[in-house]
Amino acid sequence: MQQLTDFYEAIADDLRIGTSHICVYIALLHVTDPAESVKAIEIDRNTVMKNAKISRKTYNKCLSELQEYGYIKYEPSLNPLVASKVYLNRL
Repeated sequence: MQQLTDFYEAIADDLRIGTSHICVYIALLHVTDPAESVKAIEIDRNTVMKNAKISRKTYNKCLSELQEYGYIKYEPSLNPLVASKVYLNRL
């Protein structure tokens, strides 16, 4: 819960963040093990898109922008058999 609270405080005055970014971040939190928050989250694109209720284009845009804005570190996988990785940055 602290990560979510920190995220909301960080985005309060960040006009770049929209509802899709928030949905993606919450979907990422949903698959995060709180005990291992410093480790990489292995994500399945389809699961994140379904949970965030967004399209593939929006998914790619949001992950890229959340990384650009400093909220996450995103390591996409070019291999469909290997999961992409996301790290939630300390806010």
